Amino acid sequence: MKTRFLLTMMFAAIMSQGCKRAKPIEKIVACGDRTVLIVRINPDTQQGETIWQWDSPDAKDQLPAEYQNRLRSLDDCKVVNEGKQLLITSSSDAAVLLDIATKTPLFYAHVPMAHSAEMLPGNRIVVALSTHPQGNSIEVYDADKSEQALFRDSLYSGHGVVWMDKLQRLYALGFDELRAYTLKNWDTTSPELELRQTWDLPTEGGHELSFVSDHELLVTDHQGIYIFNTDTQQFSPFTLLEGIKNIKSANYYPATNQVVYTKAEISWWTHHLYSMNPEWTFTNDSIKLYKVRTFGCY
Repeated sequence: MKTRFLLTMMFAAIMSQGCKRAKPIEKIVACGDRTVLIVRINPDTQQGETIWQWDSPDAKDQLPAEYQNRLRSLDDCKVVNEGKQLLITSSSDAAVLLDIATKTPLFYAHVPMAHSAEMLPGNRIVVALSTHPQGNSIEVYDADKSEQALFRDSLYSGHGVVWMDKLQRLYALGFDELRAYTLKNWDTTSPELELRQTWDLPTEGGHELSFVSDHELLVTDHQGIYIFNTDTQQFSPFTLLEGIKNIKSANYYPATNQVVYTKAEISWWTHHLYSMNPEWTFTNDSIKLYKVRTFGCY
């Protein structure tokens, strides 16, 4: 109990720092084989520490038993709702909204092959999934009320979703396309995502979508990484990671030119997190990592 309390206090101290004072490299969340990590790196020594972690056994008294298997392989994780909650997806068929301070699941749903999720206005959750009995899709849930999907739209091999608050647009990444949706009938019990535009990806194999700025997204596919500019509606190569093979996940801070990423080393998993500008590597040999995200300061 004492150890958990100290870890919680350390995490709270980091989260309480404003963006002007906090170093972006202190705000990282990564997920992988059964475990979510939040790590802090000392760029001078390149030493890192795990200051908070969670895996499915932590929820054994709070979730139905079958969720222990559904959380076996975590695919993505995002810090949401002003840093208080963590939105987790598992390709073993689950989406969970977790209170960070108490590690209490606030919402969970059985979502086949869930690859990414995002919080939408009104405490609703959208999940991108690559398979479903009714076909590949994205789905919308109400985090306050029900595990039943309120809305579903077909999207071949859904792998990423990002809400752009300034534009009031949801961007969704599929195998060979990027889509933009707006919210429709959102204050009713039958909300919808209205498709507004679709763009073909430069190459096939869409894998991850992440926020860069109010008008830019980072798109990762099997062939490379691109910046998508929502103003010009154009893709351009992301040259900072040019030449690095098997990128699995990447996040970018344009203000500091910092990139944090993972790359495949053990099949499609890794024991490392990498950073550029400043350059450092975080290693945890006991955990297979998959995706990494920065948060809190853009």
